[in-house]
Amino acid sequence: MMPPEIGFPALLQDFFQRRLIAERGVSAHTIASYRDTFELLFRYVEQRTGRTASALTLEDLDAPMILAFLDHLETERGNSSRTRNLRLTAIRSFWRYASVRDPTSLPIAQRILAIPTKRFDRPALDFLSREEVEALLDAPDRSTWSGQRDAVLFAVLYNTGARVSEVTGLRIADVLVDRASALLLHGKGRKQRVVPLWKSTARRLRAWFKHIDRSPDSPVFPNRAGQHLSRSGVEQRLRVAITKASERCPSLLARPISPHTLRHTTAMHLLQSGVDITVIALWLGHEDTATTHLYVEADLAMKEAALRRLEDPGPRRPARFKARDRLLAFLEAL
Repeated sequence: MMPPEIGFPALLQDFFQRRLIAERGVSAHTIASYRDTFELLFRYVEQRTGRTASALTLEDLDAPMILAFLDHLETERGNSSRTRNLRLTAIRSFWRYASVRDPTSLPIAQRILAIPTKRFDRPALDFLSREEVEALLDAPDRSTWSGQRDAVLFAVLYNTGARVSEVTGLRIADVLVDRASALLLHGKGRKQRVVPLWKSTARRLRAWFKHIDRSPDSPVFPNRAGQHLSRSGVEQRLRVAITKASERCPSLLARPISPHTLRHTTAMHLLQSGVDITVIALWLGHEDTATTHLYVEADLAMKEAALRRLEDPGPRRPARFKARDRLLAFLEAL
């Protein structure tokens, strides 16, 4: 049994090795995210105090320091509120563990756990039209090795609605084109799902296999070195394709399009084709169908169809409330 008090360096190592890996079995993506959070925190604390990570104590990472670090992420590093909240989640997780392993740290932990997440505006979901998707899929130069790969990559992203991490992590063994024409995707939280493929997508994959190593553990979409294509690599290749596709669809140039935009596009096109919202949630690997309902909210055509079912009330407008009390008038004006 561990002693009631444990030094901070040993406690943090124990948090990663015992709590996250051995007990919870979190994914490699979660480990990497938590690791990056603490590396950023330690560099910030060292700049402020001159103390290295190995010399820190729990008292050095109190609530004022954590709040200052979160402000630093937004004001100096330019991180979004969403990123700030993700960093705070990692720090909170550690402090919950620390308060159990070292009860003397409970007062500090309570103040840090009380730090609220920051609210942020959720932008409207952007997605491509069918014409824009066709232009994108036709954009890669199929006379080159990378162009052939990109054409299949974008077709798979659109067909499956997969996250970019799910596609870049695909291995040959995950592709079932000889039997059911489907992909085995490894999603968040070690969850797996099987997504069917169109015949055209399966045909493109079979043709692409002639140009790569077909060992079971080999990547489906390798880079020039034969390793898994990175997230930044996919984003760079998508920008190249968007530039080319914009010659056919100029509307593509005016928007920030990412691999996740293709995921939104798949969901919206499934929804517009009449696919049930629960099926779309399964298709995308959503744990909660409330997430999938965002696509219903974003579909203006569905809203307009619902509006047409209502009777137009005409020019009649209800009278606006007018407050006679000065304080009520102040509140009404807010």
